[in-house]
Amino acid sequence: MGVVETERHGQILVVRINRPDRLGALNHELRCALAEIWSDFRTDPELEVGILTGTCRGFCAGEDLKESLADGAPGGRRPPREDPFMSGALEKPVIAAINGFAMGGGFMLVERTDLRVAVQGAIFEVSEAKRWLLGGYNHGTIANLPYAIALEMALGYRFTAERFHEIGFLNRVVAPEALMPTALDMAAHLLTLPPASRVNTIHMMRRMRPQVGVEFERLAAKLHDHGAKSDLMESRAAFAEKRPPRFKGWDDPADRFRLPGLGD
Repeated sequence: MGVVETERHGQILVVRINRPDRLGALNHELRCALAEIWSDFRTDPELEVGILTGTCRGFCAGEDLKESLADGAPGGRRPPREDPFMSGALEKPVIAAINGFAMGGGFMLVERTDLRVAVQGAIFEVSEAKRWLLGGYNHGTIANLPYAIALEMALGYRFTAERFHEIGFLNRVVAPEALMPTALDMAAHLLTLPPASRVNTIHMMRRMRPQVGVEFERLAAKLHDHGAKSDLMESRAAFAEKRPPRFKGWDDPADRFRLPGLGD
């Protein structure tokens, strides 16, 4: 059994992350496998809709922190082949069937899907604030959420499936036994539409999603470097060693008060 399993249901491809011992954490092998599968899915003329899910208690726990620590590479190594699902080049719709924890990079997988169904009690977390020098500032904006909720996401608070459904991030919340039947029903509905209508509507709706402005992205790039870079690996080491982190904060304590601005 590989780190990713696939199965076909007519024109529907089910992609199942299969690392139950690591809650589906994204190691290099898994990233490479997903890039291959989504690339093949994109060009397969017999497949039109994808469903992404996981196994056991984990949909995807995000970055494999132990591998990153061993490699000395925060964020993990990227696959040599472009992943069209992650890059946005995949024209075909993908439905998330979230069976459990969706954290960090796992949350970002959900974020890139077009429709989302989750089991009751599934847990979500935007984890950048815990691992980098800037929290996940863009996720709430992309999801078109109010400031207070977007800030809560950016600061690494956890959300339940029920709350995410209330604020409009999820389409459905169901009992575990109904997860895959519901996702397959949603995919089946998409297949009843004229092909051009399905493709064109997905294309249009994706481009109507809110985006962070260029000037704010420039500021974010500066803030990603504003602090002690040693804290990146310290956060991962503390997780791997199951201890509280010992953060430095800034190499020069005065940098705390030298925050870059939009015009800098």
